[in-house]
Amino acid sequence: MTKTFAPNNTELIRRDIQACTILLDTRSPWLVEFARALCGIIHTRAFSPDIALWGRFRRGSGRISSFGPLSVSNFPLQRGYFSEGLGRLVSEDRRIFARLAIDDQTGAQPFICCLPHYARVAEKWRGPVVYYVTDLFRAYSGWSPEHISGLEHSMCQTATLVCPNSQRIADVLVRDSGCDPNRILILPNAVRQENLLSSPSSSPMPLPPDAGDLPRPVAGVIGNLAQNTDWELTEQAVNSTPWLSWLFVGPYSGPISDASQASARARLIAVGGRVRFTGPKPYGDLKDYARALDVAILPYRKREPTYSGSSTRFYEHLAACRPMIASRGFEELLHKAPLLRLADSPEELVKALEELRSLGFNDGLTELRWETSMQNIWEERARQMIDAVQSAMGYAATPFVGRPCHG
Repeated sequence: MTKTFAPNNTELIRRDIQACTILLDTRSPWLVEFARALCGIIHTRAFSPDIALWGRFRRGSGRISSFGPLSVSNFPLQRGYFSEGLGRLVSEDRRIFARLAIDDQTGAQPFICCLPHYARVAEKWRGPVVYYVTDLFRAYSGWSPEHISGLEHSMCQTATLVCPNSQRIADVLVRDSGCDPNRILILPNAVRQENLLSSPSSSPMPLPPDAGDLPRPVAGVIGNLAQNTDWELTEQAVNSTPWLSWLFVGPYSGPISDASQASARARLIAVGGRVRFTGPKPYGDLKDYARALDVAILPYRKREPTYSGSSTRFYEHLAACRPMIASRGFEELLHKAPLLRLADSPEELVKALEELRSLGFNDGLTELRWETSMQNIWEERARQMIDAVQSAMGYAATPFVGRPCHG
């Protein structure tokens, strides 16, 4: 990546990066994880909107949420700000800018913006702007693709650095939003450093108590068990492997618009016995389930915006070092062999499971997964972004390691 371009208003920017302002929505766990990682590198102030009907008339920063070392301040935001029509009429940008810059009168601190809707706030910012793109936003239901494309065009013109989490999203930004390829740094999702194993392990760890009675071997599906899971593929695989237990970890009450997919999930939930649904678990506990599996299954259904993004689930399983089998429903995973095996159909999935069974669920790739996981942690992603901003600005940072990360 070429990093010699000049950002806007460089004369207003101090010669060292002293703080980082993030505008994020805490409903996106990957943004929280990224912000937590930034805390170990640079003093971080994080914000999340508290959307209300009369948001523009409310004052104060609202509640503060804590995520380990990270504190996220909620700020009031007028409902309709994200819509195409009302968003243009509701002039919230000045209020948002004033709130974010309250501790920085020059507005020269780096601003990491996580949604295209804040493009007008980014235009006001006088320091370096990073557009951190964690989804194919133009594919969101209810959002106009043309509107999002226009906002992203503005964001790409303003930003010092654009950080999509996949090559596919980067290609869309270049093609449809006029993003300069020289300003792009791809930052895939990742895993917490604390979730890494201290050494590679070729056998699964004990199952957590709520799954401890399941007979081995155990295949596991971890994540939000709703629209993005191919339930028809999964049901056929479950029915064809009576020798295998299946553990589903995560919320499973989310709506599914496709009736056949919804019916397949309902039938699996009703099976019982060797098929177990645990319900949602705290993020920090997921590693215990991932490490205990004989094999991890990533049965993504090919649909946007998921297909174009980056799979947090993959990096969690990578850190657990267990064998993985994935469908072709996630573009990023098409390029992850031999860390995982791809299956195009229920028959291929069952064949892969039977071959792993013959190997005692040890495919000989444990050490490779362990070594690769070391480079795919959130702390490394945060460091790459800050290094790229420093390089683009032509100066080095003075990190505030260990300081509290308050909004």
